[in-house]
Amino acid sequence: MLESLINPKRAEKGPWKMFFVGILYASLSLLLVKVFFTGDLVLIKYSGLIVVLFCVMFSLPFMYYIIKQEEREDEYIGGGIRRVWSIHKDAMLALIWLFIGFVVAFSFWFLILQDSNLLNAQIETYCSINSPGRVSQCVEQYSTGGFISPTGNATAMARFASILENNIYVMIFTLLFSLIFGAGAIFILAWNATVIASAVGVFTNFNLSEIPLGLLRYMIHGLPEITTYFLAALAGGILGTGLIRNGVRSKRFLHVIENAIILLFAAVLILIIAGLMEVYLTPIFFQ
Repeated sequence: MLESLINPKRAEKGPWKMFFVGILYASLSLLLVKVFFTGDLVLIKYSGLIVVLFCVMFSLPFMYYIIKQEEREDEYIGGGIRRVWSIHKDAMLALIWLFIGFVVAFSFWFLILQDSNLLNAQIETYCSINSPGRVSQCVEQYSTGGFISPTGNATAMARFASILENNIYVMIFTLLFSLIFGAGAIFILAWNATVIASAVGVFTNFNLSEIPLGLLRYMIHGLPEITTYFLAALAGGILGTGLIRNGVRSKRFLHVIENAIILLFAAVLILIIAGLMEVYLTPIFFQ
């Protein structure tokens, strides 16, 4: 029913509207899992993934429409970053607003419900990144609140290299995932939104009044970073759709390839900037 109530075509023409759509989808995903699955002794172990699954299911109609629409425009327009941006601007802004809505809603309900089981997989992911030597202790402390500071004595440059390597790996995975199934990249975007929400919960010690500060802490570098995944998702999606619609030798497909390369080049540049921001800028404001 939701896919009938929310028209993807109208949403793309008013990208900011997707913020509220993201809030709706994320809220429903978390609340449905809370109501129907947390009482099940088996399924509760996988509740973090089930939350993402629901969010993906809600978002698929919109993602499918976006990929098909952008590929059609790419068939006729090619060359230049400005021209590529002009045809993909509305889609990119719509995806960014959707993601921000995800993060805000997941963070809000996670702190309201005070149930660490809802994002248990995301908690473990957060701990594996920030406390790789003591994941179990980190998870236990997280469940009772308390901020876990990153451990280790790595230099800033070493941290930057590690972050960049991991983010490029995720970007490549997003590209391949969207190439195989254009709308499938929404899984990675929804997953990242829930991981950020779990990190916000840790950073704020489950204090609802500090949500804006927690969101700022991770969105300073997180928003540019997630933008690169949107670019990769669009590139993979339009390549896959363009190949099926036009074939390898078509002139229209050459336009699609050219624009996809430009999108990926921009994604790598933004990813480098986001990594530098995470290592050198964010710690200036948040220790």
